[in-house]
Amino acid sequence: MRTNPKIIALAVAAIIIVLCCCILLRRLLQPHRLQISDLTPEINCDTCVNTTAGTQGKNDTSVRLQVVETETSPQFEVFTTTNALDISTEMSTYHTASVQPALPNIPSDARWDQKGITVAGGHGRGNATNQLSYPYGLFIDDDDEAMIITDYSNHRIVKWKIGEKNGHVVAGGNGQGDRLHQLSYPTDALVDKNTDSLIICDQGNKRVLQWFLSRSTTLATVLRDDIHCFGLAMDYQRYLYISDEIRDEVRRYRIGEKSVILVAGGFGEGRGLQQLNCPTYLFVDQHQTVYVSDSLNHRVMKWNTGAKEGIIVAGGRNVSNARAELWDPKGVFVDASGIVYIADVYNHRVIRWPQGAKQGTVIVGGNDVGARENQFNELRDLSFDRHGNLYTVDHRNHRIQRFSLK
Repeated sequence: MRTNPKIIALAVAAIIIVLCCCILLRRLLQPHRLQISDLTPEINCDTCVNTTAGTQGKNDTSVRLQVVETETSPQFEVFTTTNALDISTEMSTYHTASVQPALPNIPSDARWDQKGITVAGGHGRGNATNQLSYPYGLFIDDDDEAMIITDYSNHRIVKWKIGEKNGHVVAGGNGQGDRLHQLSYPTDALVDKNTDSLIICDQGNKRVLQWFLSRSTTLATVLRDDIHCFGLAMDYQRYLYISDEIRDEVRRYRIGEKSVILVAGGFGEGRGLQQLNCPTYLFVDQHQTVYVSDSLNHRVMKWNTGAKEGIIVAGGRNVSNARAELWDPKGVFVDASGIVYIADVYNHRVIRWPQGAKQGTVIVGGNDVGARENQFNELRDLSFDRHGNLYTVDHRNHRIQRFSLK
């Protein structure tokens, strides 16, 4: 019996088609592999922690560099995505990175000089380069040995090198206004070294700006608008945290993305553990735990990642100058051992509050309102340098004071 040649040809063709389909399907399902040397533009993994995405066309490969957290140190992970096939796969290369300044390891029995040294301002209210006008926020840039000062009533951000007699304007300073080269009563600012920019809470304009320091063309861009922002913080993964004093909440989001996550409050004004009343300054630790100065509840709250309720870590009972009480707290800082430091505004003092303690310890101030070396007139913010020296924003004395760690 002879086999029909046409049938044989059709059978061979069918086998070839099946084999080709299998090979194609395997390639489609196989993770897209990319070598670090193929990344364009070049990524310096020793310093870069920015989330970078570049897409030139529908068939290009985009690269996303993301910080991941381990028990020992933050690291990066590189993810690649092939847009044409809409496949999201990953290849990991780990490198240690430093996004936030190292927290000072302050001894539990630490003491500070009781007489502060004026390191910025202190020449009366004004807009000269050696003056401030009702300063609010403070960011210590240890790498640059400088202070970033939110000069509220001058509608500007001032960079002031530690040890110098004058500062210089790095954002705003062009009169009060809502244009992109102007600010209106800013309350906080932080440095984003990955983009060489400042993130600014432009409260009077109800917006958050990113102000680029090294660009000669685009100075600023609006990150968020229609927000009654007061305080800012950024974690190791470059998530930005913003407090809204009118909506009584703190939200987190990644720069360049639209989605936001509620991390504290958001249940209306109140004293419940799931509520806030005028949240102001923030601190976020390496575990993404959020500390909030709940100002009009006269307490500091701690919100663990994913928590529906906060934990009172300081104050929250009555308004007084007792060591167990706070009066309109603002600036908050947490050291490497978890001790909380608070700018106690109307008690004109900085109070140190260990985790779990029922009362705090006054470390500087508390000597009535005044302008002497050991006095304040309404504190606003505070911070520490890497050596444990304390810096305070003395609002109505228009100055920044430094109290050296003994």
